[in-house]
Amino acid sequence: MKQLTLIRHAKSSWENPQLSDFERPLNPRGQRDLPAMAERVRAKELIPDLLLYSSALRTTLTAQELSSCLLLPASHCKDVPEMYEACWETLLNLLQGQSDSHSRLMLVGHNPGIAELGAYLSGTPLPHFPTSCVQHLILNVLSWSELAESCGTSQWFDYPKLHR
Repeated sequence: MKQLTLIRHAKSSWENPQLSDFERPLNPRGQRDLPAMAERVRAKELIPDLLLYSSALRTTLTAQELSSCLLLPASHCKDVPEMYEACWETLLNLLQGQSDSHSRLMLVGHNPGIAELGAYLSGTPLPHFPTSCVQHLILNVLSWSELAESCGTSQWFDYPKLHR
């Protein structure tokens, strides 16, 4: 069986209108929430063999915090430009192309693609997938190429507002 952790980037800032969407940094709430969520992921021992993340600044910053907290070497983290604004089908294709030497993958991406991918794989749409949200799935497949609708079970779903 394979395992997949889906994470939406931490809350980002719209403060500077001169920045493109791609360049938006984390806002103070995102900077506050992210370390706590990264620690929860670490406490659950959801250490990926490979962390894939969108090239946008907010996802890069989110992935950097996660990789630091999880003590991932740089060689286990990969910036994937096509993940920026990717639909769930693009994310699915990306996963299906991963090496089967990886048992656990982690994706840090954007809505709606990341939430829709989780719903597709688990067969269960979620009411919402807020910033800094984590969904961990157990996938009933031996190869990433076998990923299909409802092949997984959502084992853990968490986000910052559940802890306020």
